[in-house]
Amino acid sequence: MRPLRIGVIGLQFGMAHIEGAMRCGAEIAAICDCSAEHLRDAGERYGIPEEKRFSDYHALLERGDIDAVAVAVPDQMHRALACAFLDAGKHVLCEKPMALTREDTRAMIRAADASGRQLMIGQICRYTPAFEKAKALVSNGTLGEVYFLESEYAHDYMKLCDNWRADPLRHGVIGGGCHAVDLLRWLAGDPREVFAYGTHRLLPQVPYDDATVAVMKFDGDTMGKVFVSTGCKRDYTMRTVIYGTKGTLICDNTSPTMTLFTAGADGMAHEPEIIEVEVNNHNAAREFEAFADAILHGKPVMTDAREGARTVEVCLSIIESSATGKPVRPAYAF
Repeated sequence: MRPLRIGVIGLQFGMAHIEGAMRCGAEIAAICDCSAEHLRDAGERYGIPEEKRFSDYHALLERGDIDAVAVAVPDQMHRALACAFLDAGKHVLCEKPMALTREDTRAMIRAADASGRQLMIGQICRYTPAFEKAKALVSNGTLGEVYFLESEYAHDYMKLCDNWRADPLRHGVIGGGCHAVDLLRWLAGDPREVFAYGTHRLLPQVPYDDATVAVMKFDGDTMGKVFVSTGCKRDYTMRTVIYGTKGTLICDNTSPTMTLFTAGADGMAHEPEIIEVEVNNHNAAREFEAFADAILHGKPVMTDAREGARTVEVCLSIIESSATGKPVRPAYAF
């Protein structure tokens, strides 16, 4: 079987996709970016010849030597590019968040359904080793019944706020906080209701709140919390804590260990267990491996169009609640 032939569009973030695809044995058939410097740097770094470098993504649409594309452009462009390549019969791995509006997510779902091709949303936290281990411990009952879980997206954007990140539509909750929201959805399911508060103290160059706290209610009286700060003065982290009736797990995406507390038959906590994990918070190889497996074997991807849209829906509901001061029930009719 010949290797998958991949095009990568957007090289500021697409370098990880190039490396992930190459590690899985895929052929890089084309790279694309409007910056000549980015094209040159990526081409020279990965040995991609000039005839496979393009400044306009339209040149890739009708090429018969491309099976799939990775779309790693600013979020505002996800709909246009994803729909164009799906319509052209290409499989698409689209960076998170899927889109910034409900209208765009629905258009992308329609395009994916009509094309019969895979549309995978790059919710990379589902391939982070510590979070994969957390998911396994929840699923196998080690923690008992989960009654509360929380995650945070803490990332200082002070030096990152270029024009597309400062777009009012790209609120911090959806632009970066979608990681934490998607992680809680993966661990606990879709929240039935959210309530949020926000504040704007640290990033004067953006028009939206730079810190938001959202409380969520899941089925079975499970509670959740997401904290998003895009102006915090600390190292980047997605610290996550999962509380269950039999134990508690503390983990993040940047540490080589996670801490597991469990209880004996008497309900008393044992000494904590320190579990070593690989640090790989942008595991593009595992992500691409899942994408390729779905293409080659006709399997559904874990984060398909509707999964991506549900995460966006929760993010938009959080933003709405923070603005109105009222609880919001996300609508999952996709």
